[in-house]
Amino acid sequence: MPGKSCCRPNRSGWLFLFGVFHRLSFDLYSILHNSRVGNPIKKWQQQGLWKDVRRDILYDRERKNGEKEEHMMEKNGKKSLFSIEITTGSLWKNILLFSLPLMMTQVLEVLFNLSDVAIAGKFADYLALGAVGSTTLLVSLFTGLLIGIGSGVNVVVARGLGLGSHEDVEKTIHTSLLICSGIGIVVCLVCLLLAKPMLLLNTKEELLPGAVGYLRIYALGMPAMAVYNFGNGVLSAAGDTKRPLLYLSIAGVVNVALNLFFVIQCHMAALGVATASAIAQWLSALLIMRHLMNQKDACRVHLKKLCIDKAAAKRVLMIGIPSGLQNAIFAVANLFVQIGVNSFDSVMVSGSSAAANADTLIFNMMSAFYTGCATFVSRNWGAGKTDRILKSYRIVLLYSFLVGSICGGLLLLFGDKFLGLFANEAD
Repeated sequence: MPGKSCCRPNRSGWLFLFGVFHRLSFDLYSILHNSRVGNPIKKWQQQGLWKDVRRDILYDRERKNGEKEEHMMEKNGKKSLFSIEITTGSLWKNILLFSLPLMMTQVLEVLFNLSDVAIAGKFADYLALGAVGSTTLLVSLFTGLLIGIGSGVNVVVARGLGLGSHEDVEKTIHTSLLICSGIGIVVCLVCLLLAKPMLLLNTKEELLPGAVGYLRIYALGMPAMAVYNFGNGVLSAAGDTKRPLLYLSIAGVVNVALNLFFVIQCHMAALGVATASAIAQWLSALLIMRHLMNQKDACRVHLKKLCIDKAAAKRVLMIGIPSGLQNAIFAVANLFVQIGVNSFDSVMVSGSSAAANADTLIFNMMSAFYTGCATFVSRNWGAGKTDRILKSYRIVLLYSFLVGSICGGLLLLFGDKFLGLFANEAD
């Protein structure tokens, strides 16, 4: 038996009904004017109008069902402790709570390579430091590309969740998993086959053997990194940025422990830290996939449902590829800077490699807020809450500016201590 609320559509409901009535009345007038009154639905079907009207009705119904489901979860206290409210509540508070774990996640992802640089510099020699440091720009380039593809997944899934369209979310997730895995495999093959030609651009000859070996072993973890970024994008779209941080933190601890073991006990230098990073990447991917396969909502991954949906793939790639290329632009520009640095001796190259880590860290910290902005804009756009879109953009702009200013100021004051993390000698 319908309740009272069924008889009281809100303002957007009245506008929707008015738009449908206007479109249908115009067509009905045309039919009456030509004295061909018959079955109006059949006539609309012939003209293609009924298909559009039916799509609009289903769209509005799915969005309202999604909002109703979210409201019931909040009312019954079933909302996950890991989730952040995106379409309701204070934007200042929720964007900050959403972006801080995401910022730490992206920093940890970059720290896989930076911890390799630090341990190689502390417990090996300057040649190992220079070899690992010479790969930092290429690793940042490919890492930025994979993070960008994950951002595309995040935006499209967030919009689907905002609309309440579980079917679209399901198609997007399973399509995105295949896309991200495929791109990760391609990146891996590029690094394995073209490591030496790429490193010749920015690596001194005496550092080249160690750098090539490091990049090739590190590349074995690229498919896992792509899968992790896929999972991070899906969970972030659902408002959960804490679980990806937890999983990557576990992998980070394992990475550091294996780094120390391979370098100090096994004396593997650059090859040892690369092996540790690849193992840690696969661990983070396994943890996040295990969680997604045990989900009880639309974000669950079913291996039997893996297939490519052309529409979903197009949406993800149209956002993910530009985002990934944007992240990679800085690394490409720094490659040319590195060519000039290589005209100096190996000690100078090692010092430059250590200092360049600051740029990567700060950029990724600010980038986390950009991803947060994309998530909030997409979810609220899908939910029809356009008033929160521009507010989200302005808040994120302020937060990212503050992060850049604070981190830049700290580097000016404590830059020597930061560089001390990557080398023992002051030279």
